[in-house]
Amino acid sequence: MARRCALTGTGSQFGHKVSHSNRKTNVRFLPNLQHVSLISDALGTQVSLRLTAATLRSVEHNGGLDAFLLSHADRNLTAEAVRLKRQIKRKLAKVKKAA
Repeated sequence: MARRCALTGTGSQFGHKVSHSNRKTNVRFLPNLQHVSLISDALGTQVSLRLTAATLRSVEHNGGLDAFLLSHADRNLTAEAVRLKRQIKRKLAKVKKAA
């Protein structure tokens, strides 16, 4: 399983660990991934995702999964997130049309 955030695509980064003697050692910094189940209000289902802690805070700050996806451009989201966003948009359009 790839170490990537399911919504933003944030992955591992590379850099140097620098010792007191200024010796540089290559190191891989891994994202803080969490397995979470978020509820989509529009779809009425739970969506199980693997998100970074920072993305999870952003989702909560934006008012939930639906609001987060609808407020972000497709180019900033992963393919899985874009698919979920399209499902949410279709469901909202169907509800609006019925009302």
